[in-house]
Amino acid sequence: MDTTAQHSMHQDSSDITADAHAGINIDTDAHAAIRIIKGDILHTPTPDAFEVCEDGYIIVADGTVQRITSSLPNEYASLPVTDYSGSLIIPGFNDLHIHAPQYPMAGLGFDYELLPWLERYTFPAEANFADPEITQRWYKRFLNKLWSVGTLRFSAFATLHAQSTLELMRLSQQSGLRPVIGKVNMDRNAPETLIESTDDSLATTQELIEKSRELTPDIGFIITPRFVPSTTPELMQGLGELAERYDLPVQSHLDENLGEIDWVRELHPDIPSYAEVYEHYGLMPEGRTIMAHCVHTSERERALLKARRVYLAHCAQSNMNLTSGIMPVRRDLDYGLNISIASDVGAGHVPDINHHIVQSIEASKMLSMLPEHQGERPLRLPEAFSMATKAGGAFFGRVGSFEPGYDFDALVIHEDDNPLSLSPQERLERYIYTGDDRSITHRFVAGREVPLPFPEESEVSEVSEISAE
Repeated sequence: MDTTAQHSMHQDSSDITADAHAGINIDTDAHAAIRIIKGDILHTPTPDAFEVCEDGYIIVADGTVQRITSSLPNEYASLPVTDYSGSLIIPGFNDLHIHAPQYPMAGLGFDYELLPWLERYTFPAEANFADPEITQRWYKRFLNKLWSVGTLRFSAFATLHAQSTLELMRLSQQSGLRPVIGKVNMDRNAPETLIESTDDSLATTQELIEKSRELTPDIGFIITPRFVPSTTPELMQGLGELAERYDLPVQSHLDENLGEIDWVRELHPDIPSYAEVYEHYGLMPEGRTIMAHCVHTSERERALLKARRVYLAHCAQSNMNLTSGIMPVRRDLDYGLNISIASDVGAGHVPDINHHIVQSIEASKMLSMLPEHQGERPLRLPEAFSMATKAGGAFFGRVGSFEPGYDFDALVIHEDDNPLSLSPQERLERYIYTGDDRSITHRFVAGREVPLPFPEESEVSEVSEISAE
């Protein structure tokens, strides 16, 4: 580790306070809007190292971080403190690629690669969400699960069913979580139960955009062509026009599987690369596009992704489950691409982002041992943690860090006593590698504590029902 990283990791908390306070005007008269949180605070303002303030305070006003301080300033002495001493306080997780209707099939079909897996498992599972009862029950369970594992913001694919998609947005509005959600668009190369005409796909998408702005104001809509093989040029053109007209982001898949790439080349022989198909049809708005996987990108595509400031969602677990490959994360980071860590449930078998941090590090280590990648430095924990918090959070604005002006999205982590004398960073490392939802005691989104969204659909009640039967 270089000395700069060492200094950053062990930066004195008084320095953190001074840095965080710079340029921020505190309205000390608006005490009703101020919240003070105490605990062992860790975040990654830069990906090189953790910034730690042990037994410190975060001052939050109107849901926004004002500063971190090692001691409470006099102007706040009369205000109550929410005391989590002995617990870690970290930014909430942000998952930029997840399929909500695939939650029931997580863990299934991993003897297959991508394209047969879609046919055998994914498409039948998604067809079920034409049923309002299944939609209600499973989307509530999905949102409960993300809440439990600390995923506070996410970008989700729904299905092509308009009412089901709107219901996911409505439930998300109730939940207190803050995702963006897209109706999946498919008008070719899909089973009869999951295909729509081009005109219907565009009309229902536009209707959902307008309805959601009225009914679910805290939930963003994201244009969602499933991937190039399932969307005709006419549909892609129309979706690009909707993205421009309504100033919306776009999400899809890119360069996940070699067979998929060959298929795109056959469908669009006149366009040089997979990524350029999206750009050609207006589906790569600058700084507002998420492309998942990006395992097999070419030099030409990397240049385009950088120029368009695309968010790359790294899905290490999914890529290994479906034998898609290992994304060359170090090469892409060094090139200047923006990469976050994502779960890709259901090709990822769990939504727990701490597990995906671990698998991203492990995949990076494995890749670095191959002859063509020798000399590449594997991901380190602060980098991977930053990818799971600040890098993905940037898609939502100033999210994913405790720097001044960022939304206070936070998790409170508490673990059992340990006979070892561990630093806050070592305790966080143990949680990342061995912890689960039971370690998370509190969750905050934009300063507001969020309770379990749908207690009637909690996993405890599910187990009780099964046991009773």
